[in-house]
Amino acid sequence: MLTTNLDRMDEKLKAFSKFGALEGGGITRLSLSAPALEARAEFKRRAEALGMAVASDDIANMYATYPGSEEGLPRIVMGSHMDSVRSGGNYDGIYGVLSSLEVAETIITEGIKLRHPITVMVWTNEEGARFEPAMMSSGIVMEKFTKESMLGVVETGGTVTFGEALAASGWVGGEANRLNSRDYCAYFEPHIEQGPVLEEEGLDIGVVAGVVGMVNYDIILEGVSSHAGTTPQSYRKDALRAASKTILDLWDKLGALAGDLVFTTGEITCRPNIHTVVPNYVKFSLDARHQDMNVIAKVVDVIENLPKDVYGCKLSYEEHWGRKTIQFNDKLLGYVEGAAKGLGYSNKRMYSGAGHDAQYVSELLPSVMIFIPSKDGLSHTVVEYSSPEQTWHGANVLLNALIEADKNL
Repeated sequence: MLTTNLDRMDEKLKAFSKFGALEGGGITRLSLSAPALEARAEFKRRAEALGMAVASDDIANMYATYPGSEEGLPRIVMGSHMDSVRSGGNYDGIYGVLSSLEVAETIITEGIKLRHPITVMVWTNEEGARFEPAMMSSGIVMEKFTKESMLGVVETGGTVTFGEALAASGWVGGEANRLNSRDYCAYFEPHIEQGPVLEEEGLDIGVVAGVVGMVNYDIILEGVSSHAGTTPQSYRKDALRAASKTILDLWDKLGALAGDLVFTTGEITCRPNIHTVVPNYVKFSLDARHQDMNVIAKVVDVIENLPKDVYGCKLSYEEHWGRKTIQFNDKLLGYVEGAAKGLGYSNKRMYSGAGHDAQYVSELLPSVMIFIPSKDGLSHTVVEYSSPEQTWHGANVLLNALIEADKNL
C-alpha cells in the first residue's frame, strides 16, 4: 500500500491555520472574508506549483485538476471546504481540502500514473456562519436552493450580501465549471469525525456509510403576561413553565424510541424576557437525528401528539426542515474499507450525524466520506484537534481508495 508524506501533511495544516488565526488558538475564517481569500490564494499557489490547473465556477467553488493518462475519462474529485464557524478549529473542512491536496501532491511527485484526471475541490460557504444556510454552494449546484435567492442573503450581523461578497472576491468563474455528472465520476470527502466515537472505541478510520436523516421543529407555548409580584401562582399561565415541562416530556418520550436517537433543544426565545413579568411566549427548537427514517417518523408522531394545552398555555409547532438518510456509494465504501484494512488501520462503518456537502453531491455522483478521530469528540471550537498521525492515516486511506477507484471506474 502507498502512503503520503506525514511531515508534508502536517505542514499544510499548520500553514493554513494562520489564515484567520485567533490569539490563543483556533480560527475565524468566514466564507469570502479576507482570511478566506488569503487561504484560497495559497491553495491556488500550491496547486499550480504542482502543475494543476485551477478554475472556479459562478459561485466561487474552486477546482484544481491534474490530467490522467487516458483521454476523455471523467475526473475523480476530492475535497471539502475552507471556511469556518466563528471561533472554530483548524481541522473542520480544511482537513478535507489539504489531505486531498497532499494526495494529489503524492501522486504527482511520485509519478503515480492514473487513468482519470483528479480534481481537488473547495466548496464555498459550507458552514453558513456568515451567510445562511449551511452547505449553500453545494445546495445551489444540486438545486436545493436557487442561486438568485442565495445571492440576496445578508451576512449575519452585517450588511453585505452573498452576491456582493462573491462579486468582490475575484473568484467568480463560469457556470459551466460547476461539478457535474458529465465531467466527474466520483467524489471523496475526508473529514474529522466531529464526535467521540472513533476515539472512544480506539479506531483509526471511520468508513462513512451515509448521513443520518433529521427533522427540525419549533415548538411554541403561548400564555399570558402578568406582574411577577402580584399574580398568585394558581392564576398564572406561565409559558416558560409550560415549555420546561414540554422539553422534559419530550426527553422522556424521545429517549424511549431508540438508544441511538439524538435530539437537542439548542435555541429558546422567551418573551417579554423581563425579570418582573411572567413570560407569555416561549419558542424552542427541537433537532432530532437518526439513520432509520422509521424512527424519525416516530419523532414526528410524538411532536404531533403533544398536548395542545400545557398549564393553561396553548401549544403549537412548526416544521422548519428535514432530510432523509443519505446512503453513500457501495463501491466507494468498499474502496475506502479495503484501503483502511490494507494499511492495517482499525476501522468501522458509521453514519455522520452532521451535514456535509457530500450528502448533496451523492445525488449527483457516487460519493463517500472518510472520518478521522477528533480529540474528545470536540469540533466547532478552538480546541479542535486531530494528531499528525491521524491526519496522515486519513490521507493514506484516501490515496489508496482513489487509486482503486481509478482502476475500476
